[in-house]
Amino acid sequence: MTPYSLAFYVDVVTTGTVLGLGPAESPDRVTRVLGADFAENTVGGRSMWRDYGLAEFFWDRASADCPWAGHHFTLQVHRLAYRDRTLANEALRARYGRFAPRLRFEKLRRLLERRGVPLLEIPEIPANAPYFRTFWQPGSQVAVSVIGTYGEYSTPDNLRVGDVYSIHAPMTAEEVEGRRARGVG
Repeated sequence: MTPYSLAFYVDVVTTGTVLGLGPAESPDRVTRVLGADFAENTVGGRSMWRDYGLAEFFWDRASADCPWAGHHFTLQVHRLAYRDRTLANEALRARYGRFAPRLRFEKLRRLLERRGVPLLEIPEIPANAPYFRTFWQPGSQVAVSVIGTYGEYSTPDNLRVGDVYSIHAPMTAEEVEGRRARGVG
C-alpha cells in the first residue's frame, strides 16, 4: 500500500480523476463529492472555478443561459508547503489520510512506473522555462509541473528543485503536439 498522499497522487495521475471526478463534471457533482467548503470565483458570468484548497475545478459556458461545462482541474500541490493540515479538504483526508508538505517528483514517477504508468517530459512553455518542467501521462491526459531550477521571483522559496508544483488535467495530445510543433521548450 502506498502511504498517505502518495496514493492520492498515483490515483489522480493514473485515472485523470480526483475521487472519481473528471474534468468535465458538473459543479453540483463536484460539490457532492468534495463538499460545500469552497471559494467560488466567476469572471463575466462565463467562467467559474471553485477552490477546495488543494483541488480547484474550472467551468465555462457560452452565456448565462447555458449550463456550466467542466473545463479542467488543477491540484495546487505547492500550497501544501505552507503546512496547513486542512488544505487537503475533509473528503480527501477521509480517503487518503494526511498529506505531506512536499511531493518529490522522482518518488511519484517511480511509483507510477512500477504500475506501468509512464510520465513523458514535454516541452515547457517559454514563460516557465527553465524554472518548471512538465511531464505528461498520455492515457489519463494528466500533466505534472515540477520545479526544474530555482529562480528568485520565479519559483516558490518553500519548494526545492524536484518538488511537484501542480497537477493538471486534461492536457490533450493535441496540446502536447502543439508544444512540440512550436519548438516550445
